[in-house]
Amino acid sequence: MFRRSLYKKPAQLREMIEPGLITAAALDAVEAAIRPGITTLELDRIADEAIRARGAHSNFQLVPGYSHTVCASVNDEVVHGIPGSRVLEPGDIVSIDCGAETPAGWNGDSARTFIVPGEPADPELVAQRNELSDVTRGSMWAGIAALATSAHLGEVGATIQQHIEDNPLPSTGQPAGILRDYVGHGIGRSMHEAPTLFHYATPARGAEIKPGLCICVEPMMTAGGEDVFVGDDDWTISTSDGSSGAHWEHSVAVHSGGIWVLTSPDGGAAGLAPYGVKPTPIP
Repeated sequence: MFRRSLYKKPAQLREMIEPGLITAAALDAVEAAIRPGITTLELDRIADEAIRARGAHSNFQLVPGYSHTVCASVNDEVVHGIPGSRVLEPGDIVSIDCGAETPAGWNGDSARTFIVPGEPADPELVAQRNELSDVTRGSMWAGIAALATSAHLGEVGATIQQHIEDNPLPSTGQPAGILRDYVGHGIGRSMHEAPTLFHYATPARGAEIKPGLCICVEPMMTAGGEDVFVGDDDWTISTSDGSSGAHWEHSVAVHSGGIWVLTSPDGGAAGLAPYGVKPTPIP
């Protein structure tokens, strides 16, 4: 049986640039639209229009049983929330996961977490949500930076966990909880491909990091415990203790000259700068 290689050729890596930029444009459009009073279904429509305007289509809609362009997870929902009639309120924490596929069949996948602007009912809770989003985002960038120097994906997962443990949430004094059953993944001709990236330390070394690897780094964290449950819709993943969740993700290419964040227009330069890593464009 034919097995697709984990590692892409240089020409294939170049094909991955466009779907990454389209995915980023869709998330930019969502970010510009987030406000009190908007529904998650409206955000879904905005993302879909942004993707189609660039001549691509949503790869989330290709997942069996899923008909939306994004996943929109609010407050205690961490990932896989289904867009609908829910109206966003000031201080809500919203994670938007989105992906695009080009007509040539190449994929992008990225997620960002937002805090809905406005005067919140509970400022202390909003402060904690900002802390959670910041540390989750930081752990993602720490993991991406580790791709530039590590030999195997297991080192990347350990780096992400170490970042979480080294940066406890000021409001609780405890590290964020890590969703251990939900992982990063390869990306290319399909949105989800091998290999797997765990966002925590494991005994396994994981796949070798070498030119041609395209991987999605996407830590999912909670402000409380690590236990979660699947909702009645069979999709939405929420925290068991009602604590807030956050999700950040980028698609990253490893090539002969270094690394390039496909779903960031600057290749990840701003996010990687604090870690002393400079991304290199794909040749």
